[in-house]
Amino acid sequence: MPPIRTPHSPDPPDRLDLAGLDARVVACRACPRLVEWRERVAAEKRAAFRDETYWGRPVTGFGDPSPWLVIVGLAPAAHGANRTGRIFTGDRSGDFLVEALYRAGLASQPTSVSVDDGLTLTGCRMTAAVRCPPPANRPTPDEEARCRPFLQAELAACDDARVVLALGAFAWQATLRAIAPPRPWPRFGHGSEAPVGKLTLLGSYHPSQQNTFTGRLTPAMLDAVIARAREIAMTARRGKGSPDGSDPDHTIP
Repeated sequence: MPPIRTPHSPDPPDRLDLAGLDARVVACRACPRLVEWRERVAAEKRAAFRDETYWGRPVTGFGDPSPWLVIVGLAPAAHGANRTGRIFTGDRSGDFLVEALYRAGLASQPTSVSVDDGLTLTGCRMTAAVRCPPPANRPTPDEEARCRPFLQAELAACDDARVVLALGAFAWQATLRAIAPPRPWPRFGHGSEAPVGKLTLLGSYHPSQQNTFTGRLTPAMLDAVIARAREIAMTARRGKGSPDGSDPDHTIP
């Protein structure tokens, strides 16, 4: 099905670069329930952050502008990215993910605290299926559909990407809807993988506190999925080859 178009939706994917996409994302007010919630959370704040100024707007993707790996989460955390203004920043889920990226050599440091903390990503980019924090962390189908053009545009702009890592079943389904491969669609599971066009879709349990505190997702499990993503990307680059005859794996850190 084609994406739902609203006055705030982005242009078709092939007409936006990442800078243009980010500008459209930040200005979006297409979902009244999400706008009300993100702004109320930003005004009321959590006691621990009462002296901080919350971002309180939609959150863009972050990372390498030419990644081989795109990581898709569900949505910004109400007191994480909705506070800091950067996806997977300022909450335990972000800590867990960025620590894994650091171990894999994809992040410059093992922490993700604020937009000015010096974090850089190499070879990967983090984003979300829905760009505003939803109440109870549950976007509606219409809200996901309104955000879908943003994910489509971001994937289209990341032309070097070979692997999309979906964190959780919601991100898995949202990514499939964005790419829209022929049905039947593959089912989500930790470690699931499916070729979708030039991309391979990989699944991992989401690094939520519920999953990490209970051991449903361990550091070793996430490390293994990221290692598999690298293996897939390297194989894809070998198959593609390098126009100048140099090492086709040179862009896979």
